[in-house]
Amino acid sequence: MLRLQAVGAVINMMTTALRSRKSLYFYIVVIAIAFAYSVNSVSTVAVAASSITFGLPLAMAAMVGIMCERTGVVNIGIEGTLLTSAFFGFFVAALSQNLIWGLLAAIASGAVTGLLLALLTVSWKMDQIIAGTIVNILATGLTSFFYKQGYSLPAIFPRWSIPGLSDIPFLGRVFFQSGPITYFGLILIFVLYVAMYHTAWGLRTRAIGEYPSSAETSGISVKKFKYINVVIAGAFGGLTGAYLTLELVGSFDRGFSAGKGFTALAIMIFGRWNPIGALLAAIFFGFAQALANQLMIDGLVAIPGPFINMLPYVLTIVVLAFSAGKVRGPAAAGQPYEREQA
Repeated sequence: MLRLQAVGAVINMMTTALRSRKSLYFYIVVIAIAFAYSVNSVSTVAVAASSITFGLPLAMAAMVGIMCERTGVVNIGIEGTLLTSAFFGFFVAALSQNLIWGLLAAIASGAVTGLLLALLTVSWKMDQIIAGTIVNILATGLTSFFYKQGYSLPAIFPRWSIPGLSDIPFLGRVFFQSGPITYFGLILIFVLYVAMYHTAWGLRTRAIGEYPSSAETSGISVKKFKYINVVIAGAFGGLTGAYLTLELVGSFDRGFSAGKGFTALAIMIFGRWNPIGALLAAIFFGFAQALANQLMIDGLVAIPGPFINMLPYVLTIVVLAFSAGKVRGPAAAGQPYEREQA
């Protein structure tokens, strides 16, 4: 009797999965992970943990683009935000020998970058692509000019093992043995998803990104919302820069962001301007890099180092090629808003 119930449950699960493409993908991934774990548990855990490590900064950077474009502002300047916040986070932490001060400086510098973008696009109504390019050029120039060698951090943010949860096979090592910014970043992504689709703020934000004139007619201050969201998005980018320097790498160099901001834009499109979709897309990008690294470590494949560094950009091109024409962003993104005069 129990066997029949079990068989019936499996059949029901497979039938449901076939009806839903997303569920089918989920079960395929779970089965693939289970099979890989049974073959080589150490390498499987290492690849999965590295996928989160490599994918998280891309996911957090993608949230910057999502918040801005959902409000109708195209943010090409994510790369500049990451570079600026990583710079200030590292050097403030190095000079003060305090990671908390570095974290706060990174978030503040990201917010200031967002404020600059809002000023250029909302108040001055500059072309948003040009405004983002200005932010990137300004960030590259300033961080290169003021960069100095010889500074080091007192430490990086340590990994926190959550009691009980960190002992769970596979999941404990992947999700519950990470640094504080990792936990905070993942929580913020889910908070942003809930806020975007289940709160009045999210409804107003999406309304501004689609039909700003209608939103203004209903009593929403479009200019105010754009400023608030773009500045908050910049602060989120600042947290991403802090993660890169204060928790992941522990150093800074010229061009430190290495194109992550532009890759985040592709992830945003691939995730259909949805925080959870962008998170999953970023983890996929992280998985590709983690798998290539693990294959090299295990000696199974001789992959040149430059190819691994090139992999995120190749994936970006592939994703954009497949996504072109199949997804639609917020209708008012990139369009300067002029308030209608009575």
